[in-house]
Amino acid sequence: MSVEPPIAGGERLTGVLERVVFQNEETAFCIGELRVEKSRETVSIKGLLPGVECGETLDLSGRWQIHREYGRQFVVEGFRSRLPSSVHGIRRYLGSGLVPGVGKTYAAKIVEHFGTDTLRVLEEESGRLREVEGIGPKRAREIKAAWDAQRAKREVMLFLQTYGVGLHHCRRILQHYGSGAKALLQENPYEIARVIEGIGFKTADRIALNLGFARTAPERVDAGLVFVLESLEGDGHTAFERATLLDEAARLLDAEVPGLEERLRSLVDAAVIREVSPDVFQLPATERAEAMIVAELRRLLRGNSALPPIRIDRAVAWAQERAGFSFAAEQAEAIRQALRHKVSILTGGPGTGKTTILRSLTDILRAKEVKMVLASPTGRAAQRLAESCQRPASTLHRLLHFEPAAGGFQFNSRHPLSGDVFILDECSMLDTRLAAAFLAAVPSTAHLVLVGDADQLPSVGPGNVLRDLISSGKIPVTHLNRIFRQDEESSIVAVAHRILAGQASPPPLARSPKDLDPSRDIQFFEVTEGGACVEAIARLCKNWIPAQWGKGTEVQVLAPMHKGVVGIQNLNRVLQASLNPPEANARPLPPEARLPFRAGDRVLQTKNNYEKKVFNGDLGWIETVEADGGLLVKFDRETVLYERDATSELTHAYAISVHKAQGSEFPVVVLPLMRAHFLLLQRNLLYTAITRAREKVIMVGDPGAYAMAVGNTGGTTRITALPAKLLD
Repeated sequence: MSVEPPIAGGERLTGVLERVVFQNEETAFCIGELRVEKSRETVSIKGLLPGVECGETLDLSGRWQIHREYGRQFVVEGFRSRLPSSVHGIRRYLGSGLVPGVGKTYAAKIVEHFGTDTLRVLEEESGRLREVEGIGPKRAREIKAAWDAQRAKREVMLFLQTYGVGLHHCRRILQHYGSGAKALLQENPYEIARVIEGIGFKTADRIALNLGFARTAPERVDAGLVFVLESLEGDGHTAFERATLLDEAARLLDAEVPGLEERLRSLVDAAVIREVSPDVFQLPATERAEAMIVAELRRLLRGNSALPPIRIDRAVAWAQERAGFSFAAEQAEAIRQALRHKVSILTGGPGTGKTTILRSLTDILRAKEVKMVLASPTGRAAQRLAESCQRPASTLHRLLHFEPAAGGFQFNSRHPLSGDVFILDECSMLDTRLAAAFLAAVPSTAHLVLVGDADQLPSVGPGNVLRDLISSGKIPVTHLNRIFRQDEESSIVAVAHRILAGQASPPPLARSPKDLDPSRDIQFFEVTEGGACVEAIARLCKNWIPAQWGKGTEVQVLAPMHKGVVGIQNLNRVLQASLNPPEANARPLPPEARLPFRAGDRVLQTKNNYEKKVFNGDLGWIETVEADGGLLVKFDRETVLYERDATSELTHAYAISVHKAQGSEFPVVVLPLMRAHFLLLQRNLLYTAITRAREKVIMVGDPGAYAMAVGNTGGTTRITALPAKLLD
């Protein structure tokens, strides 16, 4: 690999890499020992050194520094890597375990026999390996095959890294394509954006343009059109009009593309993109998921009922007597709908009685010995549902049971779940593909009750399933609008409904911690500068909240944005330092070598990991940091071991996004609101955030930002094709 030193006047150093002390394969940061070519002394080096191996000759540029813990080190700012040319270097290179079948003993024998000609012999005259004592024909063939595989791997790694592809992605590309990766990339580098998870159009495009692909090349235009559809799905949409798609593609490709329309038609003809109605396009997997939702709902609505005979009005009266109070008309109607109709929807905000209805409905079904299945998209929501109804509840992923080997859910249309009534809570979180998978697994004779708050943020994944089903008019819906929680603990509920009504006056203001009233369940701590806002949140979490409600009180900071002074990333950095500082006796490490996690850290799983049975949005605590960098993390139901390579699936969770908090409740929520968040300040985000709190909400920031959020109802519309399909 050749990476030209970026600083012409930097110091130069050349030598053989003797030992790798530390290497982060994801970031390519390396600490090593270099045997300097001229002086023969061994020095410490550190820097970004992707793909280097012991025994290689490195030409380095950089600067010397004195580290207070590790002494004199050479900080690498640029480098070139060469296969070793000296006997010593070749011996180190082969003996490092790089080539399977060649350990230190055989490396020494081979190099002793061939000297500096060793690598040429391996490359061009491998049959001569039999000249070395102990190496017969079979072992010679094995060594040659291993050398060729390693050479091909090295060429691909160097080729990819030249174009800025990280080591993690390099490994995935090699795993998928093997030694043919380089040839494939030279033919159509956009293929990796389609096949390799985590590599997008922009990385593939950088490789392609560097390889000489034209900006108007058909491969580039096709990849750009698909990428635009994927990006719009990332924003929650599932269907896109022709004009939007072409405009976004032209902007992405940054070129006049006369054939853009023709390339779109070509992709439709090849079924890479689906035209579901005139001038409306979808990705095939999304189109299939929406079609499946419609087909499975139709199947359920037409199926016979598994419920035993129930005198519905008598059952409602019995449930009222059991509850100890009379139901409001809409509450009683919701129970009737669930018992009468194969599929029904219950929607309403906090305090409107959804929990009461579900508890009473499950009481009736239990009395009739009906088999119930309760589920929710998240673990915390499932736990709350189980506590409310006094029945077991599961997450959807656990209920459907993903089989990694099969690449899909165990329960599906061919192998349905068992149950007579399915109750699915927090349906606002249900994205298109998960909804399709769940509905396919519900048996035809079952009743299905979908429960959720349509005013909350829509799902993280694409689609707006709950709203689309409600607006279709095809399924009976009970809307709960009346607030029943009117006691002294309902200020959060009252404020939530004022937000929905567009009332922009914030809760009671406080300008210092001493002005905060522990008896109030929702308050606004006024701070207008970003740094002061972060400092105030750290003080609240470390001192004021534990002092008022106890040291063990669970506090969750929810923030609208990831970046910026009052963004999730910086809040997590500051809160970790404040709430979980490093141990006083911990051995200091250079910043680049440190793990970002510590025992006691609050963490969030950022992707579904079906093998570990932890899912996107699961919250946990780090119990132990293992000696090899692995983590032992305690989640609600189990403790999970993360190998060091898998820790990238975790992120700190002292502060998380409002989207990630959906389906969860926390005793205390702290919510920063600053004008700098204006891009994401929306009414449904503010409403969702404060309704995550079970007991207390403290908003910290600018009252003007609160008013901005309440007044902004834009950005909540998602374009989907599901309503049209439901009406077809």
